[in-house]
Amino acid sequence: MSISERQRPGTASYRHALYGLALPSNVLRALQKRGIYCTPGISLEHQHLARRYVLRGVESGGAVSDMGRACAFVAEDGSPLPWLQPIHSIAVNGRHAILLAESLVRIEMLRSERTWELAITLHTLSSVPERGRPKIVSKSHFRGRDGVLPVDLWKEENRELRGKLAPTFYSRAGEVLSFPPPFEVAIRKITAAVCCVGCKHTHVGVPPMVVVNHVTEREQPA
Repeated sequence: MSISERQRPGTASYRHALYGLALPSNVLRALQKRGIYCTPGISLEHQHLARRYVLRGVESGGAVSDMGRACAFVAEDGSPLPWLQPIHSIAVNGRHAILLAESLVRIEMLRSERTWELAITLHTLSSVPERGRPKIVSKSHFRGRDGVLPVDLWKEENRELRGKLAPTFYSRAGEVLSFPPPFEVAIRKITAAVCCVGCKHTHVGVPPMVVVNHVTEREQPA
């Protein structure tokens, strides 16, 4: 997979694809002040027993009434990924689960009251000639700025609407931007995540499948 001209190393589009939303320092300070911790970074890990490389991501984030930020990961076809392990913590609005896969689609969202930002990026592995260690190739799928959603999903009376709605984003010319169809469900779920006040659970990642008495079942969260 190649990176388009607009996403070559050193360009703003490439940095957004690799690292996610580029947030100003005042926004990062505001998130820290509110105790919202989101870790959108993706790392390359080597599984020695399986003799392969994988990508590692962490579903994380949460919200308070006036602000929210969250990051989650899905497969290339938009289907949810099973986590390697959930993360239980006394603190809220932080890390929720670790996920591993050979390719990941990262969905990252920021909410500032009723204004929204969204970045969707694909991350895959690409072999490097004469090297055993592959490199991470990142590509932007969607970038939405200054989105609007006139419903206060963080309020308890609107709790039932979480997971059913998503912000609307417009082009500079005022035209509605369509979401990539495979990721519409995940976008609605991440919208719920940035409205989940005091979040302590995953919204997109799912429990792994386990075999019990020769019957495959979905592991239930603790």
